Amino acid sequence: MSDPIKHECGVALVRLLKPLDHYRREHGDVAWGLRRLYLLMEKQHNRGQDGAGLATVKLDMAPGDPFMARARSAKRNPVERLFDEAMSDLGDLSERELDQLPIAKLKQRAEFLGEVLIGHLRYGTYGGNTSDQCHPLLRRNIVASRNLALAGNFNMTNAPELFARLVEYGLHPVGGSDTQVVLERIGYSLDREHDRLHAAMGPESFAQLDGKDLADEIARELNVARVLGHASADWDGGFVLVGAIGSGDAFACRDPSGIRPCFYYADDEVVAAASERPALMTVFNVHADRIKPVPPGHVLVARRDGTWDVQPFAAPRPLRQCTFERVYFSRGNDPDIYRERQALGRNLAPRVLEAIGDNLDRAVFSFIPNTAETAYLGLTAEIDRLARCRGIDEIVRRSSEGPLSRVEVDRLLGPRLRREKSAHKDQRLRTFITHDKARRDLVAHVYDITRGSVGPEDTLVVVDDSIVRGTTLRDSIITMLSRLSPARIVVVSSAPPIAYPDCYGIDMSQLGRFIAFEAAVALLREHGQEHVLTEVEERCLEQASFSPERMVNHVAAIYEPFTLEQIEGKVAQLIRSDTLEWTGPIDLIYQSVEGLRAAMPEHSGDWYFTGA
Repeated sequence: MSDPIKHECGVALVRLLKPLDHYRREHGDVAWGLRRLYLLMEKQHNRGQDGAGLATVKLDMAPGDPFMARARSAKRNPVERLFDEAMSDLGDLSERELDQLPIAKLKQRAEFLGEVLIGHLRYGTYGGNTSDQCHPLLRRNIVASRNLALAGNFNMTNAPELFARLVEYGLHPVGGSDTQVVLERIGYSLDREHDRLHAAMGPESFAQLDGKDLADEIARELNVARVLGHASADWDGGFVLVGAIGSGDAFACRDPSGIRPCFYYADDEVVAAASERPALMTVFNVHADRIKPVPPGHVLVARRDGTWDVQPFAAPRPLRQCTFERVYFSRGNDPDIYRERQALGRNLAPRVLEAIGDNLDRAVFSFIPNTAETAYLGLTAEIDRLARCRGIDEIVRRSSEGPLSRVEVDRLLGPRLRREKSAHKDQRLRTFITHDKARRDLVAHVYDITRGSVGPEDTLVVVDDSIVRGTTLRDSIITMLSRLSPARIVVVSSAPPIAYPDCYGIDMSQLGRFIAFEAAVALLREHGQEHVLTEVEERCLEQASFSPERMVNHVAAIYEPFTLEQIEGKVAQLIRSDTLEWTGPIDLIYQSVEGLRAAMPEHSGDWYFTGA
């Protein structure tokens, strides 16, 4: 996606199943688990550059010694900074000390050397980008099993109602963000679980167990799935959460509709979870079939005693896995996502061929940004195939009239597609100058071009994975591409028009800033149908007090009068800057919703494109 949108986070969990001495002996690295967490976070760097955080729980610490630690950073290169800090205590030791010091001594010395580790990468969607907004969040208590570290990739649509419910419980929550509300809800349910276990054990147990033994027994009996089931009973949102409880339990859970992704890997040494399947595949060097998705409405629980399982915590709901995750946000080296993005490109080939006609020999194919490369490969491969099939059919037809020369056969098999790296993203420039004209001038240089890759008679076909606001296309990409002086530019989006906000999936909540919406509004005005806007506004306001299940998507009426081709034509006009000196035509081709669904049939969370 050429537009910079901050909308999604990444999580990671590492739960070591063996004593730390095992990893020192078998892997030559007492901090093997901490390094796995570092790698999982680096391999998901696409999920957040605004901040990062990690938390550790240490097992079997002596009374008086810290057993839980957290670090967060919102500075540049936050992951590197965090792990430089986390490893610094060990960096002062010699190799001999690392190999021979008792594990208990090393854990006392190294703040983040532990058996339970969670990590978070943050893309900011609200507020400032300070370490206070970074996960994990902590809920502290003097009882180990009542401590909680929590990190998540989520958006709760009913956070105010959840906050009010906490107040009804008699609590005094500080801060009303959905992150803080979720932490306090789970913390409250964790307290309730402790109370329930106390009551279930009865007076006889109290007589047989002293304080420490009783606390240990309650920690062993904690039911994380029940805690999450109680906490999430009225949650409305898409979420993936990873957490660590101070007594040593760890968990990774996923919302009942499966909107946001979460995967896990397990062997006899470790249980690990992450937002991205390829991260787990790479870090643990295993094939894709060894990585499993956390099923919707389920939680992966790794307990203090080293046992683990996956169990339900919420009633199932209709599956609505987010399509936009697959189109743009997830790492493209996931085997399934790679195939899906190629299919998105292939599905566009007939329309692209139709747009450029028979002038394949005067067409140059490129892509922007790098996330669009896989769709570009699928598109060009399919155009190659279609052109070759067309040529073969012509050869068969003409061969009945007599033998064809080698030159004729070569010509009929079609021109070889010209693939060029015509544009590429340059280093990020700081647009610190305040007035708009100067800022636009800097933004225009975010992308650079390869001069000489396109001729003045060529049509330049550029693949983008999705177009949200269109600002980067207008202010940077089209401006830079025009300097190649092509005869024509065709922008191809592997995603359909993004027409609706979605607070369950990737959080893009400002309808008015979508370029497809701008196009539809402009078309209504051109066709004398401005009254539709007033009617839609009135109908939406009438629903302000409705419960979500009673609401109807009246915004769809804004798009209904127009075909995809009409929306494409208007967007093509909107992405032309008023200051553009190049006068050649700009065309735009969107993926159809049918093409999207054909490419990823198991992912039906397409509200962005359909509003349903």
